[in-house]
Amino acid sequence: MTVVPDDNLMTLICDTCGDSLTATACVLPDAEVVWTLVSEHGWSGSPFATGPHRCPHCSLLPPANPRQASIEGHGPGGILGIDHLDDATIVTASGDIDVATGDALRAALRQAAEAGAPVLVDLSRVHAIDSTGLGLLVRAHLDARERGLTLCLAAPSRFIRTVLHTMRLDGVFPIFDSREDALDRMARPALSVAAPTAET
Repeated sequence: MTVVPDDNLMTLICDTCGDSLTATACVLPDAEVVWTLVSEHGWSGSPFATGPHRCPHCSLLPPANPRQASIEGHGPGGILGIDHLDDATIVTASGDIDVATGDALRAALRQAAEAGAPVLVDLSRVHAIDSTGLGLLVRAHLDARERGLTLCLAAPSRFIRTVLHTMRLDGVFPIFDSREDALDRMARPALSVAAPTAET
């Protein structure tokens, strides 16, 4: 499915039930970006105009056929672990970060922030991320900042880097090429991790 823009409006169509929503699209210049529209109205799915997208009601339902819904090489996501180190708390995710795995990631990020150390989200095993996952990372970043902490991302795939760049979120999070690079930088308090250090 593709969302077709009409002047300043876009229409989202739910791939599950066919329900639709027409609203002002977004503040971003790219007509293919529908992340703000999806996020503001409780929908889930791709941050881009090319679907899939699901309305709030259908977002609570499991996909009709999870095998068909997954991309080759992708699969259900999850949290592999939360590691508490001296200089950081590491949340290691895997698979696809989407509406189906959002609750687990939300809980893990909350637990990590409550530990009181900078939070590092290891994305090396994550294949894709949708609007739900982006929203969770942004909210976790704001929560960490309110606690005086930093939330960093490590080893995002090329796809995730592209999504972050397109959504103008690559300037929000410090992004590192690897978990080791991030931990090395975070272990040196004299150096700031407020700005991304990895090339996109």
